[in-house]
Amino acid sequence: MSLSEKQKMLSGQLYLASCPELQAEQIASKHWMHRYNNSVELLDEARNGLLAEHFGHVGEGTVIRPPFHCDYGYNISVGRNTFINFNCVILDVVPVRIGDDCQIGPNVQIYAADHPLDPEVRRSGLESGRPVVIGDNVWIGGAAIILPGVTVGDNAVIGAGSVVTRDVPPGATVVGNPARVRQPAQEQ
Repeated sequence: MSLSEKQKMLSGQLYLASCPELQAEQIASKHWMHRYNNSVELLDEARNGLLAEHFGHVGEGTVIRPPFHCDYGYNISVGRNTFINFNCVILDVVPVRIGDDCQIGPNVQIYAADHPLDPEVRRSGLESGRPVVIGDNVWIGGAAIILPGVTVGDNAVIGAGSVVTRDVPPGATVVGNPARVRQPAQEQ
């Protein structure tokens, strides 16, 4: 029995996003985003009801300021008391997990979607995904980009505008493009 394109996508295999099933889900997600992004007059509790309707999981006390954009939504899991500022983009073709007590600045982009490096395979329209995990109590500065397959450890800090291409150890501060661990200042 062969896998559907959605089953391939969810397992991280190469898949065709242009298949009818996934296109229908993308359209449904766009309708949900339209409702969510026009919910600016709702209180956070009411807006969390919209998140719970679309996300895999959303913890109590979480706030996501609209506008917000994602591929599907059901692959996103956000813990308790996490704050995500304006214009966050999450490409969630596979699971994206954001822990408890995180602070995510404006214009942050989290990409679980990936594309083949081989030009012939890429031209065929196939794509894939690699899960992204952001631990508890992580602070991600504005306009940072988290690339596919990255794990950010608990209590880490990602500097504004950083491009995170590899895993970040727990408690580390990373900055730059590509993001690198910032060494603590020498005591004098």
